[in-house]
Amino acid sequence: MPAPSPEKALSRRFVFVLMPEFTLLSFAGALDALRLANRQLGFEAYSWRLLGEGGGTAECSAGSRFQLDGDLEDLHHDDTVILCAGTNVSRHATPKLISWLRREARRGVTIAGLCTAAQVLARAGLLDGKRATIHWENHDGFLEDFPEIDLTKSVYVIDGKVITTAGGTASMDLMLNLLARDHGSEVANAVADQQIYTSIRTDRDTQRLSVPTRIGVRHPKLAAVIQKMESHIEDPISPATLAQEVGLSTRQLERLFRRYLNRSPKRYYMELRLSRARNLLMQTDMNVINVALACGFTSPSHFSKCYRTQYGTTPYRERGSQPGEKATG
Repeated sequence: MPAPSPEKALSRRFVFVLMPEFTLLSFAGALDALRLANRQLGFEAYSWRLLGEGGGTAECSAGSRFQLDGDLEDLHHDDTVILCAGTNVSRHATPKLISWLRREARRGVTIAGLCTAAQVLARAGLLDGKRATIHWENHDGFLEDFPEIDLTKSVYVIDGKVITTAGGTASMDLMLNLLARDHGSEVANAVADQQIYTSIRTDRDTQRLSVPTRIGVRHPKLAAVIQKMESHIEDPISPATLAQEVGLSTRQLERLFRRYLNRSPKRYYMELRLSRARNLLMQTDMNVINVALACGFTSPSHFSKCYRTQYGTTPYRERGSQPGEKATG
């Protein structure tokens, strides 16, 4: 391998900030890409530190603990922060962390958020006027909390000095992209080979599997109907209209769902809407009535009844309401 040029021999530093209950896969995928890049290049092109509020240790959502190199500290303007978040992100987005992020952003530091960290960046105001992404499970809650932000379903988004990823292996795609920018696609591809990562995604790729892959059925009309259902949760479309739009009769659509999914179109649609409702209840501060409306239920009592049938509990208990708070229906 040829000797690196002097400018390429300079180390670029990544500062991983580990929030409590961060997602291990996102963090590990990003960090290991840097380790493998150094090995491939033959010099320390990348260095890193692990920081967290209070210093000490940080515990991931899987329960494993990591020794930190220090508390939230002043950084160099050419550092790149990688904020690693996971479950209960709102609980762990402390005023100290948000103030630190704002201060470092003003100093010109590039800041990336892995998995649910987009929630923290949005709360800090760092996503104002920018495009962003977040894990698909948190997509609906994010839109309710930050409707002014241009949220996409991309694997990752780079918008100036602010970067967001969808979580999971998306952090590997992001890091491979950054490696290619710094040292060329040959190095990035070699790192991907080491990771047994056979298809590097770009910021134009979406994070979820296609409908046929998710449901295990390759039927174009069935997939088209389900895509239509998923995009019309707040304003449900009747089975008759859905059937007509794909050139089927209502009876043919019914048979299609029974054959491949063992349920009626109405039941499948209801499950989609209730799943969206559960995400909103778990991830936002929306009241139960507004959650019901956002998922196409005009009657709170009907929403509560359907929710109990599906999940064995009421929306109010799911939210963890204070004792004495009563349902409206």
